[in-house]
Formats: sequence, structure tokens, C-alpha cells
Amino acid sequence: MVGPWLEELLPDLIEFRRDLHAHPELSFKEFRTTDKLVERLEAAGLKPRRLEGTGLTVDVGEGPISTALRGDIDALPIIEETGLPFASKNHGVTHACGHDVHTTTMLGVALVLHGMHQAKPLGGTVRIIFQPAEETMPGGALSCIDQGVLDGVPRIMALHCDPRINVGQVGTRIGAITSASDTIKIELTGRGGHTSRPHLTEDLVFALSQIAVNVPAVLSRRVDVRSGVSVVWGQISAGSAPNAIPANGYMAGTMRCLDRDAWHDAGELLDEVVREIAAPYGVDVHLEHTRGVPPVVNSEDETAIIEAAARAELGEHAVVLTPQSMGGEDFAWFLADIPGAMMRLGTHTPGGEEYDLHRGDFIVDERALGYAVRVLAAAALRTLRDL
Repeated sequence: MVGPWLEELLPDLIEFRRDLHAHPELSFKEFRTTDKLVERLEAAGLKPRRLEGTGLTVDVGEGPISTALRGDIDALPIIEETGLPFASKNHGVTHACGHDVHTTTMLGVALVLHGMHQAKPLGGTVRIIFQPAEETMPGGALSCIDQGVLDGVPRIMALHCDPRINVGQVGTRIGAITSASDTIKIELTGRGGHTSRPHLTEDLVFALSQIAVNVPAVLSRRVDVRSGVSVVWGQISAGSAPNAIPANGYMAGTMRCLDRDAWHDAGELLDEVVREIAAPYGVDVHLEHTRGVPPVVNSEDETAIIEAAARAELGEHAVVLTPQSMGGEDFAWFLADIPGAMMRLGTHTPGGEEYDLHRGDFIVDERALGYAVRVLAAAALRTLRDL
């Protein structure tokens, strides 16, 4: 059981998390966060390795690596509205996605496992990855991989806060747990003119509307519906007068998908479909299609490891089935190279107010931190048994 090893550390971890929460940093600017982690790990006798710019890794134990654990460290450009005594001191930046909890969880796991190793050798090594820039596309995971964080690593596990799950529980799912996510930006240009004479113009507003309606419709018929391809527009703008056809217009949205192969195929098809739909209207099309991240697809074996650890540490009812999310998560890039799984960490206080991610009022039940450390440390220990 991990609990006894965590008991003395937990108050310090809570204070560490509150300090991170009060000093959030945006993607690839997590300099203070990186420094604080290095300082704490070195104070414990560990030897962290800084990554280029921000982020770090640390190996705990000796011998072959049994698993890696990843925590993301960046915050969001959102104004905090929690009113907490340790609310963000960096105006316009806040940990509204729970990455302060993820970061502190991985620090806690490193310290717990290091304490165990000093008492009795672990028989192998666990690598902890503190990853920058998850909140950008295509994500900081790619930079970490390029710097060799997966060298010698057979599997990887991670967590994400989930305010829909009660504290003391974790959500798991085999297969796709998050969606692929691309960004689509389209600019149309043409000859503007009077709405009484659309035949003498390129009717740009009409062309925008056809793209908005027909791109999702065509993809739903050209890509396997079981893949969950979804194109949703978040911005459409054109014109300034009811009787004038504008000369330019803009629209932007996202494409999401729950299947990696379908994501690749739909991405290529989308570009073709946009241009074909716009062609009859004579407008010029400038398409910026940014491929984001593939879906996070949890493997059966690693999901089973997390579930067994959660039940052993928190009880038989600690594991719940989590629904698929259409949100994107760059942990998927790690899973493109090696098997692994992400668990959902319950942060909701039973009977308490419900919050949501990426909102300025997002609050977690801090008890979740201790539960997260226990589950992931126990999961890492299980992987060491297989060496």
C-alpha cells in the first residue's frame, strides 16, 4: 500500500500545488514551474534532467525502465474567478484545467517511489515526465519525444482531472478516450457588389454558408460514422451592410475524430471538399488546416494496471467507466510510439457545486491529489513486478 508512504508528504504536496496554482504559466513559458520542480526533486536526492526551454524528466530507481508517467505543467490564458486564497497572481492566466494537480501528482509519485527505493531497491526504474505546453497544438509532447524522453520506455501512463467524477474515484476506458482535434481556418475573397446583382459578384456569404453546412454533411457520408468525425464551426464573419455582398469573409472551426486512421483520411478529404464546395461560386479560397493531435487510445493492459492499482488503494468501487471525450489531448503522441493509458481523476466533491474544465471558476477537491499519487505510484509498482 502506498498510503503510509504518502502520509507525511501530503501536506507539503498540497502547499506545493497551491503555490503552482498561484503562479500559473502559459505553454513553453513554464520557467518558474520547472525551477520549483527541479529544486524539490534535487532536495530529495534525485537527479532531474531539464528539457529544452521548459519541462523536465526524472528517473526513480535503478535498472531497466518499467514505465513512464507523464504530467503536464502549463496553464491557460483565462482570468481566474475562484476567489481562492491562493488564486492566480498572474492576471489572465490560471490553472483552469487542473495541470497544477497533474504536476504535483507526479512530484508526489517521484518522492514516494524514491522513499521506497531508499528503504528497499525498487528493482527497476520509473521515469516521470513533466511535460510543457499541452494546451497548444500540436502540443509539447512532440518536443519531449524528440528529446528522447521515451528512450528505453516500454509503456506510459497519465491522468487528467475530471470534475464529473466524484473525488475518491477514477474513470477508465479501453480504446479511444479522447478525440483527435484539428483547427480549420478558411478565408474567402471575391468581387463585392450590390445584393441586387449577385450574378455580377462572387456571392461570398452564400459560399460561406454552403461550406458551413455541407462540409460536415459530406464528411458524414464519406467517412465511417463509427469514427465519430465531427466538424463544428466556431466563427463565421463577413460583411457590414444588408444590401452589400462583401469582398472577403472568414470562418473557423474544429474537426474531431475518435479513430486515428479515420482522422488521417478525413483530414485529407476535408481540404478537397472545402475547395469543391466553394468552386461553383467563383470565390478564391485560402484554407489553413492545422493538424492537431490524434485520439488518445488506451491499451487494454495498461488500463488494467491502473484499474487494479485504484481498487487496491481506494477500494472496489473506486473505478468507474468514463465516457469518451471529444476534447483533444497531446498525450496521444506518446501513445503513437508505445502503449499506455490515461485515467480520469475524480475532483468533484459529492453533493457540492459542479464545475467544468477551462472555466475561470474551476475548483478541485484537494483530496483528489492524494488519491492520484496513491493510484499512479501503485500502478508504477505493478509494472516493476514484470521486469
